[in-house]
Amino acid sequence: MITTEQMQRVLDPIFPGLMGVRLVSVEADKVVAELAVRPDLCTAGGILHGGAYMAFADTLGAVGTVVNLPAGKRTTTTDSSTKFIGSAKVGSTVTGESLALHRGRTTQVWQTSIRSAEGKLLAVVTQTQLVIDGA
Repeated sequence: MITTEQMQRVLDPIFPGLMGVRLVSVEADKVVAELAVRPDLCTAGGILHGGAYMAFADTLGAVGTVVNLPAGKRTTTTDSSTKFIGSAKVGSTVTGESLALHRGRTTQVWQTSIRSAEGKLLAVVTQTQLVIDGA
């Protein structure tokens, strides 16, 4: 299985790296990461933009799927549902924990809980990843 450090090196030069996603741990059924709430990820009100929550969670579910892919396969998100519960202020750090709900041969379903540093639930994102043949 790919290590947390190896996966971080994959993310760093692409959009998740640009956002500042920092993987904490990567396991077959759970992915944990942190994201610093920077001004450029916020709304005019200084709170984390909804799209940033969604992109953060989408990254974690995709990472979870990638570490479970058979050789010669790749993945793409087919759908995602986000429930916004709270807000994160600029200067804080949020933690995402993505858990596998289903790891099948053709699809995987991941649910990500995003929490404040104090443990307050801020958002819940459920997504489906399609497993497809590699390019």
